[in-house]
Amino acid sequence: MAEPGEVNPVFLQQLMELGISEEKAKEALIKTGNQSSDSAALFYFSELEVAAQVAHAAVGLYQMMLEESDSWQQMLTTWDNDGGKKIVLKGQNPEHIMELQEQACLRKLPNYLVEDAGKTQVVAGSRTVLAIMGEEKLVNQVTGNLQLL
Repeated sequence: MAEPGEVNPVFLQQLMELGISEEKAKEALIKTGNQSSDSAALFYFSELEVAAQVAHAAVGLYQMMLEESDSWQQMLTTWDNDGGKKIVLKGQNPEHIMELQEQACLRKLPNYLVEDAGKTQVVAGSRTVLAIMGEEKLVNQVTGNLQLL
């Protein structure tokens, strides 16, 4: 545990891997009492920014699937007809998100990784959100151990 006024170096590194500057990451950790990198990230990224990143991933995946194979377009139609179920889970860091994407690709699951353009609080090129679509059983093989956001 970090001393008052100090920051947990592991949490600091995790925040910096999300594209947060060291100064802003330290400020967020101190203001959230060094509870976790998740708490500090949520402090740094407003709820609206998090929502925008998730929306970007969902729309990006949907658009990509519309442009791809007939089977992916059929998957979208089935998903739409079944109510368009969406679940938001949290990964550990950008490397973890990349590992999840690799697992999704190995299972041939349509996926879309947001690499932020840097027009808001997020540093350009930051990998923030991964959207995955597919049969629940297959998606759970990739994401089944993640917690809800």
